[in-house]
Amino acid sequence: MARFYDTHAHLDYPDFVPDLPEVIQRAQAAGIERINCIGTDFDSSRRALELAERFDGVYAVVGWHPSDALRAPEDIRPTLRELASHPKVVALGETGLDYYRLPSRQPGKTAADDERYKKRQAELFDQHLEVAAELGLSCVIHQRESLDDTISRLERFADRVRGVFHCFSGDAASIQRILALNSLVSFTGIATFKNAQNIRDVIAAAPEGKFMLETDCPFLAPVSYRGKRCEPAYVKEIAETAALARGCSLEELSQMTCDAADGFFYRRTTAAHR
Repeated sequence: MARFYDTHAHLDYPDFVPDLPEVIQRAQAAGIERINCIGTDFDSSRRALELAERFDGVYAVVGWHPSDALRAPEDIRPTLRELASHPKVVALGETGLDYYRLPSRQPGKTAADDERYKKRQAELFDQHLEVAAELGLSCVIHQRESLDDTISRLERFADRVRGVFHCFSGDAASIQRILALNSLVSFTGIATFKNAQNIRDVIAAAPEGKFMLETDCPFLAPVSYRGKRCEPAYVKEIAETAALARGCSLEELSQMTCDAADGFFYRRTTAAHR
């Protein structure tokens, strides 16, 4: 059986409380060997660490999501350092910039509120990047309607920090800008949607070793499961779509994406467990 990784999952969400052990078992049965549980704030990051301790093959990414930037502590770096000291932490994040739901779209909010929101997101993103550079970790990057600003901030750390632009849905020109920073992209179940030929075209053109797979579960279930909760086992369906797009075997697709993830995420944990 071809092996796979789910490099971005939110297993700590309430959606998985009723049957998490069964979710993990289904993933293992589908050949999903490793799952990254992604933190979205410090409570979420601690839950991710608890799950990483509880289940073999589950690892943690710790950080603070940009959409919640306004409620973050002023300086998150001390807590990031503390959380990242755990041997099963494989990256920081998810972090980045998200301009999709700006405050001015709400009653009573103005463009000045938007600028405050963007400024706070940028400060938190920089703090993640600073700690990542200090500790030799990579960053899981969230960007939505903010590609230029996200790349601009990452550029200042590109010689020290690698990023993976998760849930990538951009075009070939965008991926080249990301790869130029020694960073990667990751594809979700969106690639299986009927109207996502553009993403399949990008998958077909992406250089080997420069992309990974994820579910972003419980969101973005592949087309066969639309409307249902997504879970890590569904990486296999995403991989089948990616292999078809690239005209390669499932085993070849498995090898190239797992090799990319091993180099990006798991070098630290492999060394720690020797």
